Amino acid sequence: MCRNSRRGPGRPRQFDSSEREAIIIDAAERVILAQGLAGASMAAIAHEAGMSKRTLYEVFESRSALFAMIIRRMHNMFTRPLTDTDLEKPLDQRLRLLLTPPGEKLCDPMPLAILRAIITEAERQPDLVHEFLQEGPYALYAMIRAELDRSVARGEIRISDTEAAARLLADMAHESVLEHLVAPQNDCERQDAYPRRLELAIRVFLGGIGAID
Repeated sequence: MCRNSRRGPGRPRQFDSSEREAIIIDAAERVILAQGLAGASMAAIAHEAGMSKRTLYEVFESRSALFAMIIRRMHNMFTRPLTDTDLEKPLDQRLRLLLTPPGEKLCDPMPLAILRAIITEAERQPDLVHEFLQEGPYALYAMIRAELDRSVARGEIRISDTEAAARLLADMAHESVLEHLVAPQNDCERQDAYPRRLELAIRVFLGGIGAID
């Protein structure tokens, strides 16, 4: 359990807003892993974070807002924003950088736990499903589409429907969700296999639209 550390006798350390946010998100992830979404009440998360519910609501105005931030952080774990220098590189390199997780993030159990919880709670908690889609898959599609639109504007490629193309590439780059849910791959095997799958997906995708030889 995460409790506020002390800076001196009788003087609790004062966390800034980003630190408190991180503590709460970490606590929420632990509760979801242990109890699923159904057990991840704001009271349970506040208790796990070592905070009051009032403090929790000062940082996140609602459970949906907290859940959205969890998904956003997960999304940022599996993609890397492109720098100005990156944006000058060819499309295949930009897509490879964009879709390559920094570090060994594919071994994190949280995304799979969240997905299972979402499937279980979908009918009872449609607001959380909405947040999951907006901050997860839809955000990924938008990032890929932005690079495809950039390349179309530069005359590098010709695609009439970049939204559909972005969804297609995202699906090609990642393994079957259904298969991973019912028969999860060993984390190390998944980590090793992803770069090869991504490379093949980019080559097949761009080769199919005539962007590369």
